[in-house]
Amino acid sequence: MMNISEFISKNKKICIVGLGYVGLPLAELMARKYKIVGFDIKSTRISELKAGEDKTNEVSSEILKSAGIEFTDDAKMISKCSLIIVAVPTPIDKFKKPDLTSLKNATETVGKYFKKKSVIVYESTVYPGVTEDICIPILEKESGLSWKKDFYVGYSPERVNPGDKKHTIDKIKKVVSGDSTETRAFLEKIYGSVITAGIHLAPTIKTAEAAKVIENTQRDLNIALINELSLIFERMDIDTQDVLAAAGSKWNFLKFKPGLVGGHCIGVDPYYLTFKAESTGYHPQIILAGRRINDNMGKHVAENTVKKLIQTGNRVKGSKVLILGLTFKENIGDIRNTKVIDVYNELKEYGIDVYVHDPYVLKDEVKQAYGIDMIPGIENNAPYNAVIFAVTHKRYLEEVNYERMIELMGGKNPILIDVKAIFNRKEAEDKGFLYWRL
Repeated sequence: MMNISEFISKNKKICIVGLGYVGLPLAELMARKYKIVGFDIKSTRISELKAGEDKTNEVSSEILKSAGIEFTDDAKMISKCSLIIVAVPTPIDKFKKPDLTSLKNATETVGKYFKKKSVIVYESTVYPGVTEDICIPILEKESGLSWKKDFYVGYSPERVNPGDKKHTIDKIKKVVSGDSTETRAFLEKIYGSVITAGIHLAPTIKTAEAAKVIENTQRDLNIALINELSLIFERMDIDTQDVLAAAGSKWNFLKFKPGLVGGHCIGVDPYYLTFKAESTGYHPQIILAGRRINDNMGKHVAENTVKKLIQTGNRVKGSKVLILGLTFKENIGDIRNTKVIDVYNELKEYGIDVYVHDPYVLKDEVKQAYGIDMIPGIENNAPYNAVIFAVTHKRYLEEVNYERMIELMGGKNPILIDVKAIFNRKEAEDKGFLYWRL
């Protein structure tokens, strides 16, 4: 097994494969101590990073330019490195099944170029067994080398929270596992040298894989419970937020809120776990029930918007609705698996003219992913019949107040759909809004 001193002295390099929301912050962190090669198959991504630009806004231009990372789209550079860390996306497909395409492709590339005695670590979220049952056979096939004899493998699930400048990668405890005691000890030292929050050693790779998927599955189920309660309380004409405020006065009440549950983790990881569970003959019930509830919330928001339009005497078909925010969470440009798109699509089904604004997204990415032409300014198509406050971006909180929304809706029967429950119901109603929130 390799000695960490060879990496500290920079005689040996580390390669990060995949420079997205996970890989780039990891590369920047490790570059503070080690010689890092940052590899990505997208030439445009490499070009922007070389120019000191990160469109994900995870790493500032100043830090990026001074990091000393060797960015490349040349896969041959993998052969110059002794530790390879794979951090590529693992989404779900349209049938809500794990899509391991990027992971398999990255593994094939690594397999073609890594050298003997290398350590390959996976950080991508997977179901238990993927690393050993899928990735390692690909590495052996492409390299012609034998696992545990000619190379070693570890798994250390990413815990990056995009846009979070407080809980940065170095401040989140790192789960580390490996194919042997020696591999675990080596990776514990490597990661431990840059992760100030500490290391948790998992006994097996499968244990670490399972830990990752249940972290977000647990959160998904907690939110699903609150979403279901909001559906129940709405039928009883009880304000869910008021109920949560009252229940939250007890010290051990878990303070979750209803909402749209998307993104690359919470809205995806449960499907990885249930996919594997079903392959063993067990059919999950609670996990999938929670997913069904959360996956249906976008439709619920849209339906209530339509009800409010009817209530104010608007003709539904041809009504104009403004959606503020498209990303899956606030203050970032990440549109992966955003559930705001469900609201948009459902409203379009009613023949409503829907306009979407988001100051953080890249318009070309939105067009390619969802076929939506983003509007450049929120006043562009005013007056609107309703405004859906979908994402609590800081800019919206600072710039979009009651008065501005009234102006956007021409001052007549303004409808405010407050998905994140940011506004005060009584204040909104006193100002003349027909108000709704989860």
